[in-house]
Amino acid sequence: MYRFLSLITMGDGHLFKRFPHYGDSSGFGFSANGKTKKAQLTLKGRSYSGKGGFIRGNSFVCRILICAAIACFIADAMLHGSMVMFLRPVEVSSGDYRATLEQKPNLATLRTSDIAEAVRFVPHKLLQKFRDRNAETNLPGLQNRRRIPIRPPRLALVCAELSRSPGLLLLLSVAKALQALGYELELYSIEDGPVRGAWEKIGTIVNILQSNSHQQFQVDWLNFDGVVVSSLEAKATISSLMQEPFRMVPIIWIIHEDTLGKRLRLYASDKHRTIISDWKSAFDRANVVVFSDHAMPMMYSVFDSGNFFVIPGSPKETWEVEHFMALNRKEDLLSKLSFKSDDFVIVVVGSQFSYTGIWREHALVMQATLHLMTKLKTNDSIGTSLRLVIVSNNFNSTYGVALQTVALQLGFRTGIVQHASQDDDVNILLSTADLVVYGSFHEEQAFPAILIRAMSFEKPIIVPKLPIIQKYIEDGIHGLLFPVGNVKRIAEAMSLAITNGKLSVLARKIALAGRLHARDLMVSDVIEGYSAILENVLHFPSEVGIPRHVSENPWAINGPWQWQLMGKPSISDAEYIKQPLKKSSVVFQVEELWRKGPRTEDSMLNNSSIKEDSFYFIDWEEEKAIQMAEDTERREQEELEDRREWLKRTWEEVYRSVKRAERTKGELHERDDGELERTGQPLCIYEPYYGPGTWPFLHNRALYRGIGLSTKGRRPGVDDIDASARLPLLHDVYYRDSLCEYGAFFAIANRVDRIHKNSWIGFQSWRAAGRKVSLSEAGEKALTDTVGTGKHGNAVYFWARLDNDTRVGTGTETFSRQKGFWSYCDAINAGNCRVVFLDAFKRMYSLPESWMAVPPMPIDGDSWSVLHSWAMPTRSFLEFVMFARMFIDAMDTQHYNEHHNNGECCLSISKDPHCYCRLLELLVNVWAYHSARRMIYVNPETGHMQEHHKLKSRRGNMWVKWFDFTRLKSMDEDMAEEVDTEHPTKRWLWPSTGEVYWQGVYEREKHRRNRLRIEKKRKSKDKLVRMRHRYRQKSLGKYVKPPHEEQIPLPINVTSPT
Repeated sequence: MYRFLSLITMGDGHLFKRFPHYGDSSGFGFSANGKTKKAQLTLKGRSYSGKGGFIRGNSFVCRILICAAIACFIADAMLHGSMVMFLRPVEVSSGDYRATLEQKPNLATLRTSDIAEAVRFVPHKLLQKFRDRNAETNLPGLQNRRRIPIRPPRLALVCAELSRSPGLLLLLSVAKALQALGYELELYSIEDGPVRGAWEKIGTIVNILQSNSHQQFQVDWLNFDGVVVSSLEAKATISSLMQEPFRMVPIIWIIHEDTLGKRLRLYASDKHRTIISDWKSAFDRANVVVFSDHAMPMMYSVFDSGNFFVIPGSPKETWEVEHFMALNRKEDLLSKLSFKSDDFVIVVVGSQFSYTGIWREHALVMQATLHLMTKLKTNDSIGTSLRLVIVSNNFNSTYGVALQTVALQLGFRTGIVQHASQDDDVNILLSTADLVVYGSFHEEQAFPAILIRAMSFEKPIIVPKLPIIQKYIEDGIHGLLFPVGNVKRIAEAMSLAITNGKLSVLARKIALAGRLHARDLMVSDVIEGYSAILENVLHFPSEVGIPRHVSENPWAINGPWQWQLMGKPSISDAEYIKQPLKKSSVVFQVEELWRKGPRTEDSMLNNSSIKEDSFYFIDWEEEKAIQMAEDTERREQEELEDRREWLKRTWEEVYRSVKRAERTKGELHERDDGELERTGQPLCIYEPYYGPGTWPFLHNRALYRGIGLSTKGRRPGVDDIDASARLPLLHDVYYRDSLCEYGAFFAIANRVDRIHKNSWIGFQSWRAAGRKVSLSEAGEKALTDTVGTGKHGNAVYFWARLDNDTRVGTGTETFSRQKGFWSYCDAINAGNCRVVFLDAFKRMYSLPESWMAVPPMPIDGDSWSVLHSWAMPTRSFLEFVMFARMFIDAMDTQHYNEHHNNGECCLSISKDPHCYCRLLELLVNVWAYHSARRMIYVNPETGHMQEHHKLKSRRGNMWVKWFDFTRLKSMDEDMAEEVDTEHPTKRWLWPSTGEVYWQGVYEREKHRRNRLRIEKKRKSKDKLVRMRHRYRQKSLGKYVKPPHEEQIPLPINVTSPT
């Protein structure tokens, strides 16, 4: 565990100079009026007095106190060793958390230099982000903007399992309060459990996550305004949210466990940097990482990227105490600590942080205890049976020796003062204690958790008057308070708590009231903290209602922890305490995952033998044998190829075969099994997607084909279309985000005959599967059979209805039916849908500025298409793309500068890279309605079809002349002619969205082909002429074959050799 230490200087070097009035009866320091009083010190039954000086008296007292001074100096040195003994106060920064060492002025009677400096954690970077965001979109000011609330803000809550645990109790309590503030919640859990009924009682939908073979969850996180993840064990969902298109979804990650923090020191070597990198990427993905105390951010400081935040408070302390008490008896615990049943045990606890001045504070408590023992001298039992146990977070045994030395010098008998470390089981000490004293006097940022634990054990507490303690503890009701550093008041508080060696009646009442008070302590602060975090992190679209502030609904945060909903605790719940580091933890799973990859041996991470992972010599021999066999087989194949008889062909035949192969190369590349299956079908449905996060929602049947908007996010080994390769415009991230699914539409329509050869074409968004509105097998069969027969002619089929769209809440159906199409469009586009559509429409058709009408979309009780889930004839699709290209170009010309350069979106309240997507999602309805297409709704589950907005009811409402194909074709050719002839240099979107074609292009291409044909004929004629008139060399003469050497006759006079 990492420890941040705050240190103080030693004044002028004299150990007791900061306590010049050590013997003052009012404690270390000055009295209330600032004047010194007559000192009275009792040591070993002898009394010495003076007028304020500490060294006055006989020489014996001087020798005793000099020895005590030396012992205290040794204790200070032993406390932290040479590592931190003389360090100066510094400002420690961990990511955005800055541990500011500040001096607290005038704490009661002690001077500032006498008190340890406070360690404060302030999330500077995160708070600055909140301030910047509020400056851009001030939350109270959103009420005055164009907001038409259709649904409440929606949150997804994620946990690892639905078993009883303090972390889940905290999440349940916060969730119930958030519902009262206006949030709509949905719970996702990796494993089911007995607490599921508690969530269903408060009206929360519970889903059990199901992952595929690639550990991906089929959850559309874009349906939520934010995700709250509880526990380290839910890291798998963080990994899914790190993928596109979910990277922009706000995440609040609540960390309850310290398992990973305790293992971090084992990852310090370079061998395990991959494990740290894996965890750091998960911590970086969260917008805010929330801890319940200020020690855990220091423990996890290596992962801090400026997103750590602390919301103090948790039912963990009370939860663990109740389970501990249910499993143990006080008599058994006393025997473990070697205490007797009649011993009166005072346990001194303190801050969870280490600092050098802690020994002085312990000395104050010991001095007060000594005063108590002196006052109760008449009762000898309290002196012999009293046990003072000082608990500190210093596990060094030398500090215990130093405390014993100081105790003996102060006059305690041997064995009365004992030292214990916080690393030990504090529950045993607190359960056996009779009285608990908080002996840390420096200011805390949050109420100490150790006090909540002590109060839960029903122990009376004596605490200093610190602001954070006085906020929750009422003097005489929940505990006894004393001024900081006042020994006399500490002794008086102890006297009130002890009567005749036992707890007084007042102490027992305080203990009972404290236990009831600690059970639900800091609940309101926790709920208010999470509410504030959500308001600063979440982005509320225009159709979302603003949640109520806690000040508007105070009863929502004043309730207790939801103990009654969790049910009665069982023995199995105690496993949370007994096995905090269970091997099933995701921490160990991540270690094992990286250990299976490229790794090295490390005994720190795995104490077991790793012989099974070693590569033995026999493995090398087997590998060599396999390689030799493969080389031998390869050589044999090469020899066989050399012996084959190849058919001899002319160079002209080889040339023709190569050309034929090159022409068919592209077609052969795309013709896999899926392409062959789709060839005989009348319909092909394309599913546009972006990023690996969408893969679980895509279909693998022959009817469907994916089209990836990004090359990097395509599915491996699947016959998906690369949209950016067919439309280079999509390489521009700005237009890829702005166009959304229309980028896929334009990519398919660009030279459509090369990729799509079916008479009908359809599209289905990957989000349709997440909304449970994708086509079932029955719906697919009904749709393919209908379009194959042409039953409805030139129609548009859709199966995702606007009034059933769960993205915008349960009130969508009522709103869309009562308010109509354009009102709904305004609601989801910050009230500017009609304005933006009208501006683009006027620019597209060159209408006058006085034109103020939009195409009418009547309210007739029928519905409209959403989620880009529709099918139509391929020819109609090309006509729609022609209209969409010109409309989007006009809209881009109007708003490019403010959106691209400044990030301001006219269709959203906040900055949105997908600015035009929601308007474009509804554009197909305007085109289909006013181009006189029949609109047929297909029930995605049953396949039942019903015609909406019948043609007879549209008469007189359709703007057919503006959507006529002849008019659109003429406009398209005019724009193509301008591009082709004038070659404009201005920024223009339209030429980049598809083909640029007009009659002049056809004529030019026709002339070019004629010229090529004429040129080819001319070259052929020239070749024939050259062949006819080429020079033919005449033969030199007739060749006579010479006779064989044996047939040559010998001369007559020549004899042959013998």
